[in-house]
Amino acid sequence: MVNDGHANDYLRLIPLFPLLGALISGIWLMFARKEWPRSIVILVACSAPIASFVVAFSQFLELATAKFPDGRFFIDNVYTWIGSHSFQAEMSFLFDPLSAVMVMVVTGVGSLIHIYSIGYMDDDHRDDKGFQRFFVYLNLFTFSMLMLVLGDNLLVLFVGWEGVGLCSYLLIGFWYLEDHNAMCGQKAFVVNRIGDFAFLIGIFILFWAFYQAGHPTIDFLEMKAHIGELTELTVPVPPWFATIGLAVPTWKLLTVAGLCFFVGACGKSAQLPLYVWLPDAMAGPTPVSALIHAATMVTAGVYMVCRMSFLYDHAPGALSTIAWVGGLTAFFAATIAITQKDIKKVLAYSTVSQLGYMFLAAGMASYSAAIFHLATHAFFKALLFLAAGSVILGMHHEQDMDKMGGLRRKMPMTHIVFLIGVLAIIGAPPLSGFFSKDEILLGAFLNHDVPGAKFLWGLALFTAGLTSFYMLRLYFRIFTGPTRASADVFSHVKEQPAVVVGPLVVLALLSVFAGGVMGFPDAYGQWLMSMPDSNSLRHFLSETVSTSEHHISLGQELGLAGLAVFVALVAAGLAAVLYFYRTELVPGLTKKLRHVHTVLLNKYYVDEFYHAVIIKPLIRMSDALLFRVVDQRIIDGAGVNGIAKLVRGIADNGIKFAQTGLAQTYVFVMLIGGVAFLAYLVGGI
Repeated sequence: MVNDGHANDYLRLIPLFPLLGALISGIWLMFARKEWPRSIVILVACSAPIASFVVAFSQFLELATAKFPDGRFFIDNVYTWIGSHSFQAEMSFLFDPLSAVMVMVVTGVGSLIHIYSIGYMDDDHRDDKGFQRFFVYLNLFTFSMLMLVLGDNLLVLFVGWEGVGLCSYLLIGFWYLEDHNAMCGQKAFVVNRIGDFAFLIGIFILFWAFYQAGHPTIDFLEMKAHIGELTELTVPVPPWFATIGLAVPTWKLLTVAGLCFFVGACGKSAQLPLYVWLPDAMAGPTPVSALIHAATMVTAGVYMVCRMSFLYDHAPGALSTIAWVGGLTAFFAATIAITQKDIKKVLAYSTVSQLGYMFLAAGMASYSAAIFHLATHAFFKALLFLAAGSVILGMHHEQDMDKMGGLRRKMPMTHIVFLIGVLAIIGAPPLSGFFSKDEILLGAFLNHDVPGAKFLWGLALFTAGLTSFYMLRLYFRIFTGPTRASADVFSHVKEQPAVVVGPLVVLALLSVFAGGVMGFPDAYGQWLMSMPDSNSLRHFLSETVSTSEHHISLGQELGLAGLAVFVALVAAGLAAVLYFYRTELVPGLTKKLRHVHTVLLNKYYVDEFYHAVIIKPLIRMSDALLFRVVDQRIIDGAGVNGIAKLVRGIADNGIKFAQTGLAQTYVFVMLIGGVAFLAYLVGGI
């Protein structure tokens, strides 16, 4: 039972406002079948996340100054959702340092993207009520994401988890009249269901284990208190595991549960091998790319791993798997981004790569570093996506970089904020990405528990160079050099209105200053300002998530940071030579490396592999077995048509002979029936 000092009835308001916005606007569309005036749509839709942000910020300040002997958190128990004699699940919200940071990111960045969407969707005048419907989906997504990060147990978290998956499907396929967009939405939905199935198995395993231990709970605080009782539990390994080199008799139960949860995270956060949906998700409107596929939804897996850190601390095998998958995904996606031509596809693969960094940090038990990079990435990646949207609007919805160039003078403000976003993501000091990425690399360098940690550090360092290269390539090809656009298109390019540019300026400021404010390293703080606790975010989160300690000298820490900056500078210099100073070298270099370039341009043919190995066999099986046998022969043939033939046969060969049309026959049958009825009554007497 939670101490009354932790009770806080204001938390329910945070997800309630977006839910009300979605319901009010959505129900009107359903029953009235017509749109409100756009000013009302904007007022309802944008005020909802802003109101949530105001409440969240006030509670954040209260939490930051609160002092509790048993932990820093607030609980809002709304009602008992599931109750029995031995198990109880509340519809309740947990506001601790971890969820507080996430809520601030979701509501803050979400509010800016809602405002930006006013300008971006202004020219959507189709007759399918698209403008109001778009904001209904945005509000519904914000509600689902807030449920995910505020839920104080696995069931509430899972409601939000499935909600953001549904909203992702709706928003990716928003322009559903184009078959490609609808297919991309379906792809995201199906791939996420694969991960969600594993996530559910993880919930069942964990609940069963706690039930066996005498603590039937899925509440995070209670699970954390009793997790030590499960450390020795094991589960048998199926015999067929021996065929893939896993011939061990048992696995730790917590390792199995942790891996199941991580498979769910791979689906939601686009990690190998379930990353394929996210690049195709760029079919949705650009604000969707910024909100769902850069700043919030795709970070749900990272948040979940950090939330369950009390489990992963007892499952080193699962942690090592997370670190390796994250490191390999970061490198893999970065190599693909080098060759992409679509401005949003480059940013999409960049997102996959940066998520890999976050999982690398979480796998190294540097949970605070993962959340730190999650927050800074939300700022600069939302900035990059929204700035890309500004470019796309200016170029009349052109996304191919081969048809851009020379936009620096046409769109000066977009150019400045885009450059800030690029410098932040490549880790240029003192922008926010420098501090968060440096903390991840430092955690990987100092880790001694994950097998191959030094190799992963080197891979992450090299990937930082790749990030610098492809992001500068993106910048140079859009904003510098002669234009490759047609004269007519280029002559009409202009800067976007304030409703579009304004949110970009705010995100640019956050991209510049947020890193130093939230996570200025303790070593730097002690050296420069005599402040040994300057890494405020790390110390704030330490009350919720355990994190590895960094015991390193100032000189070594500066040296490692300097090495990362040097790698980024070398890669940036190479990009400047190829795409700014000596652009004529690119065709020749591409020709020499044509085989590598073709593989990267085609994304390692992973989609083609999945289509050949999984999708086509499933389609053939569905056609040969499910359609022709189950559907046609069993359901239609034996079930529907077979029963119909049976009834018709009985009617033709039996029942029809009872309908003679002769009145005397009917009278005779009635008499026989009457006599039989009287005999029954007499016999009963």
